[in-house]
Amino acid sequence: MDIKFAYWIPNVSGGLVVSKIAQRTDWTFDYNAQLAQTAEQVGFDYALAQARFIASYGAEYQLEALTTVAALAPVTQKLKLIAAVHPGLWHPGVVAKMGSSIDAISNGRFCLNVVSGWFKDEFTIYGEHWLDHDERYRRSEEFIRVLKGMWTEEEFHFRGDFYRINGGWVKPKPISSPHPEIFQGGNSKAARRMASRVSDWYFMNGNTLEGVREQIEEVSALARQEGRKVKFGLNAFILVRDTEAQAHAVLEEIIAKADVEAVHGFGEAVKQAGASTRDRQGMWANSNFSDLVQYNDGFKTGLIGTTEQVADRIRQYYEIGVDLILGGFLHYTDDLPAFGQTVIPLVREIAAHRRTTEELVVA
Repeated sequence: MDIKFAYWIPNVSGGLVVSKIAQRTDWTFDYNAQLAQTAEQVGFDYALAQARFIASYGAEYQLEALTTVAALAPVTQKLKLIAAVHPGLWHPGVVAKMGSSIDAISNGRFCLNVVSGWFKDEFTIYGEHWLDHDERYRRSEEFIRVLKGMWTEEEFHFRGDFYRINGGWVKPKPISSPHPEIFQGGNSKAARRMASRVSDWYFMNGNTLEGVREQIEEVSALARQEGRKVKFGLNAFILVRDTEAQAHAVLEEIIAKADVEAVHGFGEAVKQAGASTRDRQGMWANSNFSDLVQYNDGFKTGLIGTTEQVADRIRQYYEIGVDLILGGFLHYTDDLPAFGQTVIPLVREIAAHRRTTEELVVA
């Protein structure tokens, strides 16, 4: 199986679950530098730094994403480093320059995750206008078009509803060809249309096989109409233990010790996401309390069990079109290297037959 593996960089405090359960992890840079070195040694391909600016779901302390991956670049060798950015808080021309610089520093390992935004307070505290859901995705699409133009053209002009570029240019150009890989998230119709037109990768919140298949089929069909192909990443909270019962016992403990106030606060904040769309379809639109304890619906993906069970579940997702698993862990110190040493090699050995993009589109 030729599937890629990424992990959430724990660059914010509180870990990857909104729970008072003990977690062996840390948000500091020294910890993350060591973790990144371990991750690339045990087979991870990508690492994603999330973008937070104020406390939410327990994330009281945050290392900013772009500067974090820039600092990780010289202490790693193979790992591709994804930084999340919010249009509206960043100008695409500035990000294009920063991204090109980090790409040079990392010898072509810089990637960008364009996050349209669900946390209204992060915009309003800086005096930024809060756009309606679909308008945020229109802005993100312009943001990506500017990035691509600045990265690939010698002199770039752009006149959109949100951005103006009057003969902009970036030198040096990125090492990555034709430009650094661009990821985006979002499960809504607006997100899917945007991905089909401009993004290289479409990140999905945790979901069932049926839910993931539906998204992949729709986005693949939309991309084909644009003459493009999109790759797919899937979020998962990963719990691998010696027995299935032990893994599910840990999950039950995480939920039982959930920080109830923080989970409810997070649930209110994300109503600005999928629940705010006209069709009420998108990220967190159908998430219950237990789902929100892992703030990207990671429990839903079901990578919880023994090494063999988790590897087989990954096979099932791969066969319906998932190209990358984005994992979060309870005890990063122990669980991340163990996953790399046991599950990743087993996954590589599994024979799998996946449907082609064309088969997905005509299914």
